[in-house]
Amino acid sequence: MTANLPPQYDPQATEAKWQKYWEDNQTFKADPEKGGEPYCVVIPPPNVTGSLHMGHAFEETLIDVLVRYHRMTGRNTLWLPGTDHASIAVQTILDNQLKAEGKTRHDLGREKFLERAWEWKAQSGNTITNQLRSLGVSVDWSRERFTMDEGLSAAVLEAFVRLYDEGLIYRGNYLVNWCPASQSAVSDLEVDQQEVDGHLWHFRYPLTDGSGYLEVATTRPETMLGDTGVAVNPQDDRYKHLIGKTLTLPIVNREIPIIADEFVDPTFGTGCVKVTPAHDPNDFEMGKRHNLPFINIMNKDGTLNENAGEFQGQDRFVARKNVVQRLELDGVLVKIEDYKHTVPYSERGKVPVEPLISTQWFVKIDPLSQRALEALDRSNSPVFVPERWTKVYRDWLVKLKDWCISRQLWWGHQIPAWYAVSETQGEITDTTPFVVAKTEAEAKEKATAKFGKDVQLARDPDVLDTWFSSGLWPFSTLGWPDETKDLDFYYPTTTLVTGFDIIFFWVARMTMMAGHFTGKMPFETVYIHGLVLDENGQKMSKSKNNGIDPLLLIGKYGTDALRYTLVKEVVGAGQNIRMEYDRKTDESKSVEASRNFTNKLWNAARFVMMNLEGQTPQQLGSPHPPQPPLTKGGREEGLELCDRWILSRYNQVVQQSRNCLENYGLGEAAKGLYEFIWGDFCDWYIELVKSRLQQDAEPNSKKVAQQTFAFVLEGILKLLHPFMPHITEEIWHTLTQTGEDECLALQAYPEADISLIDAELEQQFELLFGTIRTIRNLRADSDIKPSVKVTAILQSESEKERQILSDGGVYIQDLAKVENLTVTASVDADLGQTIAGVVGTVQVLIPLAGVVDLAALRAKLEKKLSKVEAEIKHTAARLTNQKFVDKATPDVVQGARDALAEAEKQAEILRDRLKVF
Repeated sequence: MTANLPPQYDPQATEAKWQKYWEDNQTFKADPEKGGEPYCVVIPPPNVTGSLHMGHAFEETLIDVLVRYHRMTGRNTLWLPGTDHASIAVQTILDNQLKAEGKTRHDLGREKFLERAWEWKAQSGNTITNQLRSLGVSVDWSRERFTMDEGLSAAVLEAFVRLYDEGLIYRGNYLVNWCPASQSAVSDLEVDQQEVDGHLWHFRYPLTDGSGYLEVATTRPETMLGDTGVAVNPQDDRYKHLIGKTLTLPIVNREIPIIADEFVDPTFGTGCVKVTPAHDPNDFEMGKRHNLPFINIMNKDGTLNENAGEFQGQDRFVARKNVVQRLELDGVLVKIEDYKHTVPYSERGKVPVEPLISTQWFVKIDPLSQRALEALDRSNSPVFVPERWTKVYRDWLVKLKDWCISRQLWWGHQIPAWYAVSETQGEITDTTPFVVAKTEAEAKEKATAKFGKDVQLARDPDVLDTWFSSGLWPFSTLGWPDETKDLDFYYPTTTLVTGFDIIFFWVARMTMMAGHFTGKMPFETVYIHGLVLDENGQKMSKSKNNGIDPLLLIGKYGTDALRYTLVKEVVGAGQNIRMEYDRKTDESKSVEASRNFTNKLWNAARFVMMNLEGQTPQQLGSPHPPQPPLTKGGREEGLELCDRWILSRYNQVVQQSRNCLENYGLGEAAKGLYEFIWGDFCDWYIELVKSRLQQDAEPNSKKVAQQTFAFVLEGILKLLHPFMPHITEEIWHTLTQTGEDECLALQAYPEADISLIDAELEQQFELLFGTIRTIRNLRADSDIKPSVKVTAILQSESEKERQILSDGGVYIQDLAKVENLTVTASVDADLGQTIAGVVGTVQVLIPLAGVVDLAALRAKLEKKLSKVEAEIKHTAARLTNQKFVDKATPDVVQGARDALAEAEKQAEILRDRLKVF
């Protein structure tokens, strides 16, 4: 049977075919029973609200390359997929839907609201999961998890109750980052520090005894309504005599003390700082140190409360203007300065956060972070790639404060705490006693023992921070807290691939949780990748509207082309990559280049298979004996010079690919394969052996060429498979004529045969290829028709070079269309009209007599030069015309300058050629 590929490669049909095949056949289903060396990756779970963006495409491609490679090296591989429930994002979607219907979630009630949330999850929440399939990721879909599925919910309950029982979770009144838009607390890690153009307002606070005033400055004047002190540095001689005296707070007329605190920077502003303990994290600490009152002036929706007096009910930003007007009216406003400063914004609500005193649930971080620090300092666990991120991770662990884990939302893991509301008149207050339990029945039992059988319970309405469940992800997805086979075999996981922007959000959460609950770090290595930047080198973001849709590029060029582009662009682990993109046409030159690479591979494979006479690589046999290995310099009978060269290059690239992939040099591996496949195999080897594949070719030479062809092509498909899984799977099946019971994804990754690597031979071929290129260029310069064969003289004083040129003479004659080839140490002076070139220390001469009509060629060159010189004159005149330079756009002027430079370069080349003729 003669197997061959269709004339044109159709990426859409091929990719859909193999994605379906892999999933239908559960090709990537993991089995711990098979034993071996495990390789496990858990997907960084994308938000269930999301759709595939370029960052996802980049991250999942990097993971898939690693996973496919390690699977092919024989490791027992599991890549576990899943999604995160994204509390705030889902609730925002549902709240907006209800708002459009003229309702709120409170109109529905919690139970109906959650029913609606699960309906949304079933209908729209799996969008990104389906889009991930289009990337051809080799995940085990049978193990797909969701952070609110039954198993993970049980793990969350177990973790919360254990931490509470161990005294590591507590409920307390604390200053939190409050998002008025989502009306929920957000963690320090969910705050985006944005630099804004604002103002600095200066006010005078009069001394109560009437002896003067202190001037303070603030960027949030409305908060002065909650001031309970003014602080100065104890070493500041300007104010030492005032420490202990009191001021009268304007508008409110509250008497507040002047305190001394080392925190105050005497060089900033006037050296006097207003202290609002309930609305600023630094003031909160000062307030505790000096026992100042904590006065909250803010409602949870961002309006001012009853403690704000006449400003009650006003939005915080409206109140800001009105407070300033009142202070100006009262004569205590000194000045207003323009001031650029950093404002914390809620990443979810997209509004400035408000530091707010609130009763929340917290995790004590110190015992957890200390364990993670101990693993890092004692065992360098986990290992960060690139290594520079180790310090960033360590510094963050050292600085972490207690983690606020409660969120005022309904979608999420409801906090497993039940309040004995019968003790506080049926309401949940800051002082209502509570019990923590996994179930309501267990809570009732505990509460009854504590408060009596008539106790009435109400569950805490808040849910847990999404990162709480995500922090358990590497082990909860494998079955924890149960002792499962998956957990026993695949945990700790091998590699975490993630962006640097969530080291603090997620990586530290996982290491702390894993260290506490499993006694092990959750992964051996953390591979930190960079960002995909837009065509201008800018970070992609919704606010800039500069995202690039990967699905659009997949539809235009194919998945393999996009995957290969994303990986090939990586230069060094952790580096950002830039995506070429034309927004007018939705085209990408870099992805188009990778698509061209797939076409090149396709066409090369078609050519190979057309010349195998229906035989598979297995039927043809190996072009060299597998056992025993060849000794250095040993040769298999029948292998010709170019066969030995391509086998050497092939084994070099096998070695290089393995080394790069083992050391996270994914981009370097991709580029090395590109250069070998396009350059060495397609451009050179195929051309070198064409004559040996003809009908009348010597049989043994033809057989060896076919063997080498088939062997190297199959090896290429295996090497390239982790990067371009679909096209390689399609070609491999056709080449090997393998049925559907096997697939390339499960074949062994090639291993280098060191005995076949011949660096000296590769250097010799570099000389041969340089000579062929030079002859081709000389032919083109002299307008020698492709059908015309020439005489070539190669002169070198090196005996070694002459031997190489002689040994490879047949290749030079075939590929450079040379009829008579002479290799010599010296050149006869009387060669007539010749054209010459140089390759290193080899001079290349082509006599032109009888090959080229010199007079006609000279006339042609002169005519072309005349045209170029006219163009130079015209363009130069435009650029010396000041009106043109002043009126034309900068792009047009630069275009004219570029055109002039190019024309002058062409003229120089033409004059040099005319000197020869």
